[in-house]
Amino acid sequence: MRLEDAFSFGLRALSGARSRTGLMLLAMAIGVASVVLLTALGEGARRFVANEFSSLGSHLVIVIPGKIETTGDTPPLVGGTPRDLTLEDALAVQRSSAIQRVAPLVLGAAPISHRQLERDITVLGSTSALMPVRNMELARGKFLPEIDPTRESAVTVLGDKLKKELFGNSRAVGEWVRIHDRRFRVIGVLKPLGESLGMDVGDIAVIPVASAQSLFNTEGLFRILVQADGREAVPRAQQAVIDIIKKRHDDDEDITVITQDALLATFDSIFRSLTYTVSGIASISLAVAGILIMNVMLVAVSQRTAEIGLLKALGGRSGEIMLLFLIEAGLLSATGSAIGIVIAYGGVWIMGQIYPDFPLAIPLWALTAALGISLATGLLFGILPARHAARLDPVVALAGR
Repeated sequence: MRLEDAFSFGLRALSGARSRTGLMLLAMAIGVASVVLLTALGEGARRFVANEFSSLGSHLVIVIPGKIETTGDTPPLVGGTPRDLTLEDALAVQRSSAIQRVAPLVLGAAPISHRQLERDITVLGSTSALMPVRNMELARGKFLPEIDPTRESAVTVLGDKLKKELFGNSRAVGEWVRIHDRRFRVIGVLKPLGESLGMDVGDIAVIPVASAQSLFNTEGLFRILVQADGREAVPRAQQAVIDIIKKRHDDDEDITVITQDALLATFDSIFRSLTYTVSGIASISLAVAGILIMNVMLVAVSQRTAEIGLLKALGGRSGEIMLLFLIEAGLLSATGSAIGIVIAYGGVWIMGQIYPDFPLAIPLWALTAALGISLATGLLFGILPARHAARLDPVVALAGR
């Protein structure tokens, strides 16, 4: 029997039992679609986190007050009462050759008002370096002036959402707003940036760092954002920050320094592991589909004993009979996989319409793995029915017993 004849025979056998074939195709399609969809969700989550960190800026080193320590079997804790990071610390760090920019941050909440409109917002105190460090862009006006960071200045830059709520379609640049008990002149409006690590950038007001310290009556900084002078300079910048601040803090290393790349690599590893795990769980449905193919084909063998007996009586060898049933199982797996992939792409498209900001993506390895596993599963579970058919005695089979 030629191979093309075997495929033709398998297609006719499957089309002759449409209900049985449809059931097996549905099982395999659901299995493949679930694997691909769950993989796409895991990959989308990984890309979402990567995009969030990328929006922070590039080559960042984040300095946090307080030292995270791990001792013995105890969980990581912030050791003791952390000494405040000061504006002088940030200015000292700026002098390192491995560092391109430094943006000190003061964070607080305060009411902002314009005429009869008032609401509570997040106020961010920083310097002119914040815009390039955080990849911010202006819709109109200008950003914080390049002045001595220790000097106060009554100017502010508003997020796009905050500008719309306070000024509507009216011009905001040049107008005055009141933040807490002080008046600030609006000099710029940020372009829409959406949310970044839980903070809605469109709903903030940025003021000079010294003004923020005075407004919130604090000398401490919330964070220091350091931009290294290139990717290769990140380790040197990290070590420079530790050495400089340790020297300023009486040789006490009381800060935590985190690199953006290290954070991203950690989250990337977590989400890759999560993707592999959910894909493995979804693969169980492929095994269930394979078992269904085996059971249904075993029933099919019992219903086609006369047909098998006739093939053997005409000279069909056991190996050829086995090949016929394996080809049927392979056709079922391949067709079911193709249907499942179409369903998966349709599901990704629908979810993309519902959640346009979530970067769903089907990785190539997921398609390859789903196809490979489904074909292997179909053939593996098709061996038992095929062997059973191949071992039938032709005389007994022709008798239909």
